[in-house]
Amino acid sequence: MSGEKTYNVLFLCTGNSARSILAEAYLNSLPGGRFRAYSAGSHPGGKVNPIALDVLRNARIPTEGLRSKSWDEFAAPGAPHMDFVFTVCDNAAGEVCPIWPGQPMSAHWPFADPAAFERSEAEKHAFFLDVFRQIRARIDIFTNLPISKLDNLSLKKRLDEIGRDTAQAS
Repeated sequence: MSGEKTYNVLFLCTGNSARSILAEAYLNSLPGGRFRAYSAGSHPGGKVNPIALDVLRNARIPTEGLRSKSWDEFAAPGAPHMDFVFTVCDNAAGEVCPIWPGQPMSAHWPFADPAAFERSEAEKHAFFLDVFRQIRARIDIFTNLPISKLDNLSLKKRLDEIGRDTAQAS
């Protein structure tokens, strides 16, 4: 993919402890260097969920440098310019999803909050794995889009379809 643009992608959620972290780590683990992922929260909890880290380690995805951070870092002068912003919170669960100002292409890709899932440790881990599988499926579809060949309207339509189509996460 030499000569192709590297796209900056920001995954936003409320707490930046699980879903957005999983998405950031997975996208950054993909070969090719076509994407550089970041994550942030509108109200970060200050720590990454330990089950999220466990899921990533078990998938052999690097976890070094992952941290719960505020989206203010990415709105500050000198922050990387974002090409794409995806909100990954599940507004059906009563969360308020952050809105990113500016001109990046954006879409809402809702996922249930595994950090809020209250069951046994084994059931929590299984739920995290299921959400991570869904995140990977959507990111895989996204990374296979011919981004440079699509006009903005077509690209926006495809990004929105990825977020709406929960059946593709299987």
